[in-house]
Amino acid sequence: MAHVPVLLKEVIDYLNPQANENFIDATVGEGGHALTILKLIEPNGRLLGIDLSKEIIRIIAKIKNENEKLKDRLILVNDSYANLEKIVSKNDFKPVHGILFDLGMCSWHLEASGRGFSYLRDEPLDMRFTPKNDLTAAEIINFWEIKKIENILKEFGEEKYAYRISLAIKEARKKERIVGTQQLVNILKRVLPKNYDKKRIHFATRTFQALRIAVNDELQIIENGIKQAIKILEPGGKIAVISFHSLEDRIVKNIFREKAKIGELNILTKKPISPCSEEIRNNSRSRSAKLRAAEKL
Repeated sequence: MAHVPVLLKEVIDYLNPQANENFIDATVGEGGHALTILKLIEPNGRLLGIDLSKEIIRIIAKIKNENEKLKDRLILVNDSYANLEKIVSKNDFKPVHGILFDLGMCSWHLEASGRGFSYLRDEPLDMRFTPKNDLTAAEIINFWEIKKIENILKEFGEEKYAYRISLAIKEARKKERIVGTQQLVNILKRVLPKNYDKKRIHFATRTFQALRIAVNDELQIIENGIKQAIKILEPGGKIAVISFHSLEDRIVKNIFREKAKIGELNILTKKPISPCSEEIRNNSRSRSAKLRAAEKL
């Protein structure tokens, strides 16, 4: 499936990019949002695109190299937005008029990375966004204490059958190492009720989400990145964050509220913005997306 940027029109409405302004896409992915912003900030506006995956940076670097207009205006950095302040300082990238975080996984991770992000493929249980990270999902499943596995399923997956799943993992790993996604899916299939969540989501969704968050320390990194972004923004600059589950959305909501209370931000979205039914029809991955935006005072 080709990469389709989520809530593109709404992101552009809230960030409101103007000619010659500078923007940061902290999760540049395959460039869906970034390339639209770059058109709107012509002729001299620049965009700093950050991504943790070397492979993703290669994909968008190819687009950059094929387009003369982007050569000096698109700066690409292979790093984590947890280091946002350092990246901005190192690239002397200022003033910053707007920052976007799209916290969803891009299609490359699900379809081409081979790292076990999708329960629909049989791949190694890896789930690292970058091989620099030592911890893998297989290590958690095979070697972590069962209580600890239960806790991450509850906390990061909001999985109501966490106890049942962790017991099943304990029994299964006594017999053999659990190294592939389909081994894990089969364990879940055996222990979860047939009508799990009334089929609204796939029965493996919450477990896979919990493991991915634990492997990549996602929630702490989101909090650090957004706080740094607010510091970096120029007064009058905008920040927009697209989240895909309630844990991410709660972090964004709480930071925005906290900063609004002390007069640092003006919240532009009283409630999170969701995709319209047409967008969900055209791009099913957008269905759980929520956008929050704010302006720095």
